[in-house]
Amino acid sequence: MTTARNRPLTPTELDRFGEELDALRARTVAQLGRVDADYIRRVVAAVRYISLFGRLLLFVGAIGGAFVSWLFWPACIAGTVLLGLAKILENMEVGHNVMHGQYDWMRDPHLDGKTYEWDIVATGDNWRKTHNYMHHTWTNVRGMDDDIGYGLLRLFPEQRWRAFYLLQPFIAVVFAILFEWGVAIQELRVGRWLAGKTTHRAMWRKFAPVGRKMGKQLLKDYVLFPALAGPFFLPVLIGNLIANVMRNIWTYTVIFCGHFTTDVEVFPKESVRNESRGHWYLRQLRGSANLTGGKWMDLMTGNLSHQIEHHFYPDIPARRYAALAVEVREICGRYGQHYDTGSLPKQFAQVIWRILRHAWPSRPGKRRPLVRAEAVAEA
Repeated sequence: MTTARNRPLTPTELDRFGEELDALRARTVAQLGRVDADYIRRVVAAVRYISLFGRLLLFVGAIGGAFVSWLFWPACIAGTVLLGLAKILENMEVGHNVMHGQYDWMRDPHLDGKTYEWDIVATGDNWRKTHNYMHHTWTNVRGMDDDIGYGLLRLFPEQRWRAFYLLQPFIAVVFAILFEWGVAIQELRVGRWLAGKTTHRAMWRKFAPVGRKMGKQLLKDYVLFPALAGPFFLPVLIGNLIANVMRNIWTYTVIFCGHFTTDVEVFPKESVRNESRGHWYLRQLRGSANLTGGKWMDLMTGNLSHQIEHHFYPDIPARRYAALAVEVREICGRYGQHYDTGSLPKQFAQVIWRILRHAWPSRPGKRRPLVRAEAVAEA
C-alpha cells in the first residue's frame, strides 16, 4: 500500500533528520538518574507483591472454597487476574526493557540486561539475539528480520504467498494463545531442521537450554504451586494456565499493533546497503506504529505503546518514551514523515485486516522511496 503521507527526503535532509534524533537521544541520556532507578525498582516490587497476592487468592479460593462455597469463584477469579497482571508487568515493563540494557547504567546485578532471565518459557539469551540484535538492527528487512510474520504468517504482500497461508487466520489465534512458546522456539529455526538443513545433533545443542527453561517454567506454574494446594490443586493449576494465556494474548496484541498496521512497510535487503544513521531512523519510523491510551496503557504495554520511540532508542528507559514522543512527532512532522499512531481497537483492526487479506494471494503496491531519486543521482 502506498503511503502518500511520507515525502522522500534528500540526502541532506536525511542527515539532518538523523542528527536531530541523535541530539534528542543525547539530551535524554544526560538526564537519566535516580527517578528512573526508583521507577523500575517500584515496578519490580509491584510485580512481586501483585504476584504474591494473586497466588494467595488462588489458594484461598481453591482451599477455602471447599468449605465456604461462595468464596470459590470471587477468590479464584481475582487471584487469576492479579497473577496475569503481574506476569504482564514482569514480561513487558521489566523483562523486555531490562534485557534491552535500559538500566545497565545502574550497575544493579538484578537489572543487568546481559543476564536477566524473565518469567516465560523463552530464554533471555535467545531473545537478546533474535529481538535485541536481529529485529532492532534490521527492522522489517525481508530475509534479515525474523519477526516479519515469525515464520508463520504472511502479513505483507512482499512475502511470497504459499497455500499454507490460507490457514493463517486460525494459526494467528493459536499463535496468540501460545505466544511465549513461539518466541521460545524462534531462534531454533525448526523449519530448517524439518527440511534437513540442520542436523539432529546441532538442533539438540540449540534446544538444550530452551528445553531446560521450558521445564523450569512448567514445573513452577503447573506442578509446584498447584501441589501446594494439595487435593485442591486443580483451581490453582487452571488459574496459572489462564494467567499465562492472558499474558500471551496481551503481549501478542501489543507487539502486532506496533509492527503490522496498515501503513507499516517492509524493505528489501539492498535498502540497507551503506545505510546512514538518518536512513536507519527513517526505516525504524516506517516499520513501527504507536498506541494511544495514556499512562495506564503505557504501563501495561511496557511503554511499547510508543513503539516508534522504542525502535529509535531501545536502550533508553521506556518510561521516558512518552516525553520523547512529543519531540519525535514534531521532528517527523517537519520532515514530512507520517507518525503512525492510533487507539488499540483501531490499530488491532488493521492487524486483523492484514492477517485476513494476506492469507490470500496479493501483490505489493507502489511505495514511495526513502530518499529522492533525483537527489541520489546528483550525489
